[in-house]
Amino acid sequence: MQNKILLINNLLKIKFGIPARSKKAPDPVNLLIATILSQNTNDRNSFKAYNNLKEKYSDWEDVAKLKPAQIEKLIKVAGLGKQKSKAIKNLLTSLLKERGRVSINYLKNMNDHEVLSELTDYTGIGVKTASCVLLFSLNRNVCPVDTHVHRTLNRIGLVKTSSPDKTYYAINKIFPEGIAHSFHTNLIKLGREICKPAKPDCRNCPVLRICKFENKSVGNKHLYRKNSFMLLDNV
Repeated sequence: MQNKILLINNLLKIKFGIPARSKKAPDPVNLLIATILSQNTNDRNSFKAYNNLKEKYSDWEDVAKLKPAQIEKLIKVAGLGKQKSKAIKNLLTSLLKERGRVSINYLKNMNDHEVLSELTDYTGIGVKTASCVLLFSLNRNVCPVDTHVHRTLNRIGLVKTSSPDKTYYAINKIFPEGIAHSFHTNLIKLGREICKPAKPDCRNCPVLRICKFENKSVGNKHLYRKNSFMLLDNV
């Protein structure tokens, strides 16, 4: 599997380049809340919701004092307001109660498995959200798996799994060193721009020659629309 991951990564880089990455890793709490907001919506709407919170309140302890309905009003643009506001409220109040402050910097001293276990204990935080903290904030070499990554890797034939979480565990057993950010980000671009759920633009696909997807769409060549804004590289 490692060799095929490396091959896919190289083909993606030819098409999309090496993704830009912030020189300074984002604060883990900032990243965690941004990722909660990103669930089931696009990155631009998530970013608006995130900025609504950050611009109105100086720190997360102020947000922790709000009622879920107040949080929901500020993050409405990201959708699923009730669900996400409860997850954010629960996270912030739990950290204050357990740690005395809103910080998860203690995670830096844990291994990957311990971080996943710790974060997924919170309501509304799953494997994908927790693994984003690992990659983006803690600089661990793990590849988070959202619906785009799950779909594209199953179509390519790297895995044969029934859920994003199962894909995550399958590919991260022994992941090639130093490429997780590039691999993750470019797979999202592939899924957004080319390998869409319906009518994938296979003729523009950089991994077409190795893809095992049976229902390829190789008719007229489409002009795909770039969708390059990445929320978690802008938090």
